[in-house]
Amino acid sequence: MVLDFESIREMIVNFAVLYGLKLLVAIFILVIGAWVIRRLKMLINGLMLRKSVDESLRPFLLSIFSIALWVLLLVLVIAQIGVEMTSFIAVLGSAGLAIGLALQGSLANFAGGVLILTIKPFRVGDFIEAQGQSGTVQLINIFNTVLKTADNKTIYIPNGPLASAVVVNYSVEATRRVELLFTVSVNNDIGKVRQLIQELITEDERVMKEPAPAIVVTNFAEHSITISTRIWCKREDYWGLFWDMNERAKAAFEKNDIALPVPRREMVGSTASKQAAAGA
Repeated sequence: MVLDFESIREMIVNFAVLYGLKLLVAIFILVIGAWVIRRLKMLINGLMLRKSVDESLRPFLLSIFSIALWVLLLVLVIAQIGVEMTSFIAVLGSAGLAIGLALQGSLANFAGGVLILTIKPFRVGDFIEAQGQSGTVQLINIFNTVLKTADNKTIYIPNGPLASAVVVNYSVEATRRVELLFTVSVNNDIGKVRQLIQELITEDERVMKEPAPAIVVTNFAEHSITISTRIWCKREDYWGLFWDMNERAKAAFEKNDIALPVPRREMVGSTASKQAAAGA
């Protein structure tokens, strides 16, 4: 078989003339389209900032907007090349079905993200506890939520399980109740202990007057009494007040000779020693 180089050259030239220009136009559309998408994203983000759209919702909306624009751009590019759109849509539909079946977990996370942003059980900046983890919400993505822990670890929680989990949000209410448990010896004067605790509460300006503080006995054992102190404060004062009250209570108890309960094993050991000494 003799190759007709002239025919091959002519076929290549015809192909280049027919599709080369379309390909160049398609590349031009792709480049310009990518630039336009970036500009539109910046404009939409600026518009959402001016309209004070919720911080947790902005990245999600931008992602959806960007994906939609890129899909539209790719359809325009493929149409410019000359691919039959009917066939392309059929292939795209089949591919979408296959991808959907393969990515069921990711789709569940996507649906969970939509649910979270719709119901808003938490927002960016809230401190939450969920799925055995706790931290401040840094970002709500399409597929996961990012938490920053108190010790500066980053945790990624899939949105699917998170949307159906029990979420404790510590940042919703402006005030919180601090509960302190003071266990002292049964031989102490309860009235004196209550008075000391009341003085600590009165001296601390972070303690709210309403709801009124409560100092109550919550447990009465053979050798100890547990006094529960319930006070209210602003959300941001919770941990500082909790730590300070415990430290100041210990110092006040020591200064006023408030005895702490003696462990039972020490009492048994002491009694045994006395009996041994008496026998000797």
